[in-house]
Amino acid sequence: MTIACLDLEGVLVPEIWINVAQRTGIDALRATTRDIPDYDELMQQRLRILDENQLGLPDVQSVIAEMGPLEGAKDFLDWLKSEFQVVILSDTFYEFAAPLMKQLDYPTLFCHQLETDPGSGKIINYHLRQKDQKREAVKAFHSLNFKTIAAGDSYNDTTMLGEANAGILFCPPDNVIAEFPQFPVTRNYEEMKAAFENASSKF
Repeated sequence: MTIACLDLEGVLVPEIWINVAQRTGIDALRATTRDIPDYDELMQQRLRILDENQLGLPDVQSVIAEMGPLEGAKDFLDWLKSEFQVVILSDTFYEFAAPLMKQLDYPTLFCHQLETDPGSGKIINYHLRQKDQKREAVKAFHSLNFKTIAAGDSYNDTTMLGEANAGILFCPPDNVIAEFPQFPVTRNYEEMKAAFENASSKF
């Protein structure tokens, strides 16, 4: 049995923080792991910017509520679930992802959690499930004798892709392609479907 491990943002849904940046006009919030590979550095920057601009969890959630999956993502995910067991491994937070999961028919999601002030809604801190949780999840699946195929788009996906039996890049930036030439590059869901089929045929 094979488990398909997918990143969420940039693969099935738009980048949440980029949408928040567009809505608020705060360009510094556009930064993602494509720009800052160190996740803790990136999140500390985000929390600092939110605090400086007096934005809390309700402000971010109001942006997410108007987002939806990428075009074709739902159909691709439905196909993937018919062929594999599917787990979404994401560095987002349950507080952000809930409305998006509803639109994707609630796939299994492993991600992180936020700590907020109940009165003001200010995001105080974030708590990782564990460091490098995407790779650690794939390692755990292997310990249960599952094969894995993983797909992602950015730096924080590459350890997951490397740990998996097969890794696939989906619409990655040029710098990630250049640094990780060992992973096949797909540009749309038909190409990613073919990459999953090709990878699984070799097991």
